[in-house]
Amino acid sequence: MLLRDVDAGDVEAYRRMRCDPVMMADLGGPMPAESVAGQLRHDLDLVARGAGLIKMIVPDPADPTAVAGTVTLHRHAIDGAPAAEIGWMVLPEHQGRGVAGRAVRMLLDEARRAGGWSPVHAFPGVDNAASNGLCRSLGFALLGKRETPFRGQVFRTRHWVLDLLA
Repeated sequence: MLLRDVDAGDVEAYRRMRCDPVMMADLGGPMPAESVAGQLRHDLDLVARGAGLIKMIVPDPADPTAVAGTVTLHRHAIDGAPAAEIGWMVLPEHQGRGVAGRAVRMLLDEARRAGGWSPVHAFPGVDNAASNGLCRSLGFALLGKRETPFRGQVFRTRHWVLDLLA
């Protein structure tokens, strides 16, 4: 498995992830198909500005166009302090195989080497057992539950944090 930078050709993978009702069930439902290209442009801009590490998860390095999902790290303020937030999405046919765990570890390792990405926060839904378990297994500390705004809605999440400098 490898992580590669997101690129302009990833619109179909973005559509598969973000327009799927099952994948987006904890994130307010599927995005409209016409907004996917704009989301990809936004993500490419974050990377170009150095405000995000947005990676496509490639299960077979021999075929870098076939992706299993994404893992992202982006900078923004959390509770008024500079921080980074991590998130991941894995397509259904790749779930339950440890793909998310490997990808998140790989991105956290890249962020440690690069510096400037700590602390890292994660906000999985309170009922997302797999993502909350992944945070726990990777050494994130649970700060508690909170209301988290996303895409114009507010979600009940768990708030996890990891100090990459520790």
